[in-house]
Amino acid sequence: MSTLLVAGLVLAIFAVFTVLRAVRIVPQARARNVERLGRYQRTLTPGLNFVIPYVDRVYPPIDLREQVVSFRPQPVITEDNLVVEIDTVLYFQVTDPRAAAYEIASFLQAVEQLTVTTLRNVVGSMDLEKTLTSRDTINNQLRGVLDDATGKWGLRVNRVEIKAIDPPQSIKEAMEKQMRAERDKRAAILNAEGQRQSQILTAEGDKQAAVLRAEGNRAATILKAEGESRAIDQVFQSVHRNDPDPKLLAYQYLQMLPKLADGPGNTFWVIPSEVTTALQDVSKAFSEVLPRSVAAGRDEAVEAAAAQAEEDVARASEAAAAAVSDAADAAAPVNALRPEPAGSRERRRPR
Repeated sequence: MSTLLVAGLVLAIFAVFTVLRAVRIVPQARARNVERLGRYQRTLTPGLNFVIPYVDRVYPPIDLREQVVSFRPQPVITEDNLVVEIDTVLYFQVTDPRAAAYEIASFLQAVEQLTVTTLRNVVGSMDLEKTLTSRDTINNQLRGVLDDATGKWGLRVNRVEIKAIDPPQSIKEAMEKQMRAERDKRAAILNAEGQRQSQILTAEGDKQAAVLRAEGNRAATILKAEGESRAIDQVFQSVHRNDPDPKLLAYQYLQMLPKLADGPGNTFWVIPSEVTTALQDVSKAFSEVLPRSVAAGRDEAVEAAAAQAEEDVARASEAAAAAVSDAADAAAPVNALRPEPAGSRERRRPR
């Protein structure tokens, strides 16, 4: 009884295990190859699949999504014999699970080695400067070569990107020095341009200020000249309109003599002979006016005015005589060496 129970239990377990091996569930974006008696039979698609247990062999799933593989930096020699380290990133996708499993033993290793060899061929035809500035060209060439070579392996290379290009340390230092020199050069040029622009603006401002100042001085000079011209014109018209006699002019001349003598630099005087004639005319005029006014019996106010005028004439005569005497004393050493000009006399104060 116990033997039959054990046998039945073993058969039940075997049946359950057989059913489990016959049913295979494949996730989305995965694929599994099936071999029957050592020969490729079919590829399981996503979903529920049935196989013959103990006859069909199901291989591990293959990812059909786009995959990203970053390869370690590879030393590459450029055309100008410089060794640079280039790090690449590959984007690929499995399009045929059967070819990826049976056409190549390890498609990842094959893609890595093909990338390295192609990269060395492409970069070997460029110098360092072109390599650093031609990443798009390198990427396109790598993608074209890899896509053609991996097509029979059931792969499709979507993109190839160069992640880093590391030149030697000495080249890095030289590049840093060059960049620093370029920055210093640009800074010096900008500074010179700023100083030049500043000097130009300052010169333009000084020019405009000088022009405005000159225009202001010209306008002021013109206005001053016009004012003096009008004043002279008015004086001239007033003199001619009032018709003064020679006696009044002689009196005014005597009044101006003290002012002429007030200058600190007046050390030499030449007195015209007309001064004596003017003094005589003034004295004669007052001497003639006063007797006529007394004889006519004018009032006291007229007499007082005449007396005041006589005093003014006397003071003017004294001031003129003193000025003439001082000028003569100052000019004595000079006049001793010069001949006396015609029509003039030199007056000296008695010692």
